[in-house]
Formats: sequence, structure tokens, C-alpha cells
Amino acid sequence: MTDTTTSTARLYLASASPRRRELLTQIGLPHEVLRVPAPPGEDEPQHPGESAADYVQRTARDKALRGRDWMHENRLPRLPLLAADTTVILDGQVLGKPADRADAQRILRALSGAAHEVRTAVAVWTGEQLLEAVSITEVRMRDLTDDEIGRYCDSGEPYGKAGAYGIQGLAGTFISHISGSYTGVMGLPVFETANLLRAAGIRTP
Repeated sequence: MTDTTTSTARLYLASASPRRRELLTQIGLPHEVLRVPAPPGEDEPQHPGESAADYVQRTARDKALRGRDWMHENRLPRLPLLAADTTVILDGQVLGKPADRADAQRILRALSGAAHEVRTAVAVWTGEQLLEAVSITEVRMRDLTDDEIGRYCDSGEPYGKAGAYGIQGLAGTFISHISGSYTGVMGLPVFETANLLRAAGIRTP
């Protein structure tokens, strides 16, 4: 049910993302990973008519509420709970996790030479209160050749990542400009996260 990182955990992280764990550790926050079962059906579907901005906030909020319910159902110690969702947006359209190699190639070709937006929504459940924040970052990717895209797909890095790339990995060499939060593009904007946690009564450095 949980993956304990320390006996002095001060919050739950409702995410299995190693990047989010790394960023929480980076800012000195002992935490415990809460492995909440995903709901049945399609992974994080976008509702008809739902904007990309609304989608990312709703998804983070849903994760936090599922984590809260899981914590209550399993009678776990009551700690604040953090959830987040990261979405890559190009021309108003959500670019999710690639389904396969062909899908990863399609997404990367669309991002090649273009500016896109990365939104990471953060939600913290504490007591009977849900606190929320959103980080918005503009990212520009240089022109990519088909050979570069193919070799990047061969690395395995695009899979399981929104927008088919990870800025903290090999794809860092593709990024020509960023305006906003680097950690937000990684998956957890530490500035906004720290502000929410302080509002929840958790002291941060």
C-alpha cells in the first residue's frame, strides 16, 4: 500500500514517479509513497469539451481525492497528501504518454521546432481542505531529424512520459529555450509545491 522512505515521513506522495520523489527529497521533505490503485478504464481520459488547462487541474485533484479515500479506507496515519499531474500542450491540444513507438515518433515530430506549454498542477489534501496550484512553462524544442527521433525512441526514454520526452534526461539536448519552471517540466514545480505545503502547515527550508 505504501513505500516508506523514512519513519519520519511528513506527507504522503500519491505518485509512483521517481522524479517527484527526487524533487521532494531535494527540498528536504521526508515522505511516503502512497500506491493508490488506478481507476478502471482509460488512463486519465480528457472529458469531451474539457480544455487542456481544466484537464490537468482536474486530474491532479482526482488523484489527491483518490489518495485521501485510500488513506481513510486503509486506516493509515493522517498526513497531508500531495498529488500532481503534468500535461504537455501544443496548440491547445494535450499530448499524452505515447502508446507505442509510432505514437512517440508522431508526438516528437509535432514538437520539433515548435514552442509548447507544460502545465503541472499540484494538489495537497490536508484535514478537510484541498489546496491547489498550477505551474505554466513555455518550452521550445529545436528541429529534430527523423534519425534523432528514432535513436531517442530506441533509448526507451519517451515511454511513460507526457509529450514523449523527459527534460531531465537525453531530451535535455533537444530543448533550446525554457521560460518558467524547470522542475515543473520535470513533474513537480518545487516553488509552487513548497508554497502549498507551507499553507498546509508543513515547514520547508
